[in-house]
Amino acid sequence: MWVKICGITSEEDALLAAALGADAVGFVFAPSSRQLAPVRARDIVRRLPPEVLTVGVFRDEVPKRVVRIAHEVGLKAVQLHGWESPDQTRAVRSKVAVVIKAFPAGDPHLSRLDDYAADAVLIDSPVPGSGEVFDWSLAEGAPSNRRFVLAGGLRPDNVVDAITAVRPWGVDVSTGVEARPGHKDAAKLRAFIAAAKSVKPPAYRSPQPPPFDWQDG
Repeated sequence: MWVKICGITSEEDALLAAALGADAVGFVFAPSSRQLAPVRARDIVRRLPPEVLTVGVFRDEVPKRVVRIAHEVGLKAVQLHGWESPDQTRAVRSKVAVVIKAFPAGDPHLSRLDDYAADAVLIDSPVPGSGEVFDWSLAEGAPSNRRFVLAGGLRPDNVVDAITAVRPWGVDVSTGVEARPGHKDAAKLRAFIAAAKSVKPPAYRSPQPPPFDWQDG
């Protein structure tokens, strides 16, 4: 099971997540209590091992600025977590190696995922960043030909149930492993990653090879 730890604001938390087995870490550049300045994110990215996927999280940002920040920081991927159009998403994807497109649970736009040309789809709570669990049956519309990442209200004590119910390729957590906003709790991080990794992910069923080997970094 692929695991992304999002809302990273410090080098200590980033290195801890990597040491505990996280496959990816996320830096929020959208307005948020976890928002990080690009220059600070760049310093953290430089300290991380190459096998960790570094992801910049943006919301309704101009594609040119998304691309510029991604390149300045040295990010391997970006996550578009707003109401970005297919054209905007494709514009970013043409300049960045990996794009994850986020949708709220139950969003009818999921049926048009191919139009976005994203490498993976993330399904989150209708209120992103709230830490609230949503009705997991709303994630059943996730396409089977894209890597599907589940987010929204996940915690160490419910992540196995969520994976069992929804069968995502990966999981994404921020609030559920925090001591306080923007600061991770080491015990929760360890418990979450261990629990998620104990579950085997479903087979990836895309007819096309992935553009980026997330296992090799």
